[in-house]
Amino acid sequence: MSTRKAILVINATREEAVTAAKSLVALLAKEGFELSTASAVDIAGLSRTSMEDLPESEIVIVLGGDGTILRGAEIARPRNIPLLGVNLGHVGFMAEVEKLSLESVAASVAAKSYATDPRMLLAYSVERNGQEISRGWSLNEVTIERTESTMVELLVQVDRRPLSRWGCDGLIAATPTGSTAYAFSAGGPILWPNLDAVVLLPISAHALFSRPMVISPQSEIVVEIESSKATLSADALREFSLMQGDRVSITGDSSVVHLAHVQPTLFTDRLVAKFKLPVEGWRGE
Repeated sequence: MSTRKAILVINATREEAVTAAKSLVALLAKEGFELSTASAVDIAGLSRTSMEDLPESEIVIVLGGDGTILRGAEIARPRNIPLLGVNLGHVGFMAEVEKLSLESVAASVAAKSYATDPRMLLAYSVERNGQEISRGWSLNEVTIERTESTMVELLVQVDRRPLSRWGCDGLIAATPTGSTAYAFSAGGPILWPNLDAVVLLPISAHALFSRPMVISPQSEIVVEIESSKATLSADALREFSLMQGDRVSITGDSSVVHLAHVQPTLFTDRLVAKFKLPVEGWRGE
């Protein structure tokens, strides 16, 4: 029987994440797993290597918050394997809602009894002087923002037709997963994650029309940079410097990230838990 393998992504700056990782490594080792990480931790039984040298594995397990899960997605997406976020006591939108025992997490991973939830991604490309010079993807959002104290000037097109020219702090294109992140803070709507849609909204635009819009992922959003400089960011992990005349194209991606959950939870319950929404006295079943 071949050895089973799993990858751990650990927020090394959080003591509770490192402590939980030590326990989880011991539990999964008893189940016959070989465990690897690219995180900056030294734990007995956990092989540390670079991102590029991580072995092919059956699951990525994240010990940290939603930001650490985004780093885990960097590993899970190209391998097309599940990504499981362990709740360490802070309710996020991608990890488990309940703080489960590490024994139950290890048992679920060993039995492959977790449920998976496919999440759509965005793809982007940057064209300069007619040549593609950058491309990438995002689980949460792609943003184009100013790099100087003055506003950034953007001309936005959808499906090869002009939509608006905005002088603004920036522009966000977010997935349903990312609708509860930066886009939500900027005044965008919350989308249920089983939708296939893109939230498009300018940030602090000096314009009469600057409302959030919800667009099909089959549509192509093209943003022309009319200022001297701007910055593109994907999930705050991949950044690219933009120049005047650059064209950024954003669409739905052909791949997905499979979020795994030991205890499947309705998104409604996630919202209630995250924002502590007032539901006391509800008499439903």
